[in-house]
Amino acid sequence: MNRLNVVFVFADQWRAQDTGYAGNTQVDTPHLDRLARESVNFTHAVSGWPVCSPWRGSLLTGQYPLTHGIFVNDVPLADSGTRLGEAFSQAGYDTAWIGKWHIDGHGRSEYIPPERRHGFDYWKTLECTHDYHRSAYYAGNVREKRYWEGYDAFAQTRDAQRYLRARDGDSPFLLVLSWGPPHNPYETAPEAYRRRYRPEDILLRPNVPEDFAREAREWLAGYYAHCTALDDCVATLLETLAETGLDDNTIFVFTSDHGDMLGSQGTVRKQRPWDESIRVPFLLRCPGVAARETDALINAPDLMPTLLGLCDLPLPASAEGLDFSDHIRHSTPDPSGGAALLACYHPFGEWTRSEGGREFRGLRTRRHTYTRTLEGPWQLYDNEADPWQLQNRINDPACRDLRLQLDARLGEMLARQGDEFLHGDKYIRRWGYTVDETGTVPYSL
Repeated sequence: MNRLNVVFVFADQWRAQDTGYAGNTQVDTPHLDRLARESVNFTHAVSGWPVCSPWRGSLLTGQYPLTHGIFVNDVPLADSGTRLGEAFSQAGYDTAWIGKWHIDGHGRSEYIPPERRHGFDYWKTLECTHDYHRSAYYAGNVREKRYWEGYDAFAQTRDAQRYLRARDGDSPFLLVLSWGPPHNPYETAPEAYRRRYRPEDILLRPNVPEDFAREAREWLAGYYAHCTALDDCVATLLETLAETGLDDNTIFVFTSDHGDMLGSQGTVRKQRPWDESIRVPFLLRCPGVAARETDALINAPDLMPTLLGLCDLPLPASAEGLDFSDHIRHSTPDPSGGAALLACYHPFGEWTRSEGGREFRGLRTRRHTYTRTLEGPWQLYDNEADPWQLQNRINDPACRDLRLQLDARLGEMLARQGDEFLHGDKYIRRWGYTVDETGTVPYSL
């Protein structure tokens, strides 16, 4: 029997709430809506440390950030065990990465040598850029910087299509396609897509304060334009898999590294523990597996173990995440037990201390969000009764027992991982990182 291939596609900063299949009628995502009807749809998938590099570090290692070392952006992945590309390569798979990388930590535009690609052979990649219309990359082992033609997500998708069409059928493959949009700048989607959305037509989530309303509508119009452009990219990938006959033997995953506040709770971007930041789309279409929805709490460290499990490949001893493959194939119970860890290990960037940034640890269950800071309990939301998270019930006497139960469960999870929940500066010193006055690791373009 032929081994399963994997096409793993993820966007940057696409929150779970913004697809048609998730109930948002304002954004056009017909191809993802169709994919959702063909997939196992993880309706409660979580980005537990919702910021670019830490999530990517967990994708590549199956580990938590305090193990792989990336708990802030723009630092290198530690030598902490077998990586995703290495695990598939050691099993005889061809491996490919196209698009944004952001775990090298040697400058956002610098050439990344083969020894820092962690098992990926086909390579058309740049550490990080959000200049989507003049987007650089390096191909293979050539140190000359090249540029994607036009809007980079379109060009990267075309390259992924070429990779798929060139498959000879002799070796299974893992293809990762990493897009930069819909991450800001929001106003830079292709014009034809921007014309489809007018700020004045945008309906805001009820948790967007009035003083954010005008800007939020402008942001969302551009954000939705990027989303619809990427939805068309999904369509072309699925068409290519069908025309080549690869779809009969290929796992297809669509997800995102984290969400985007976009004005909700009177704030922006990510790192926050609210649902707009932590919840992400996660669709997995697998040959022989019936489509369905699941509320299992899959998190970033679980992705590598789950992909390896679905391909019947051994799980490295260094991985810390959970394998959801039996849950996907056979609807066995949620291996998370119904809770996913949330964390900010060191606030930085757009979550600085001067702007309210703080270390936190927390849980997202199917129903509740609970967080604590170094000062003590911080948030408790009932997400069924209060889906917009407008009522923090952390000090509500009626919720005391629930708070204590969630806090005890959080303590157990942290103890299992050896997470001491220290001040972020202590982790910065422990790992030898240098940060500026905002707590951010400086980087070169």
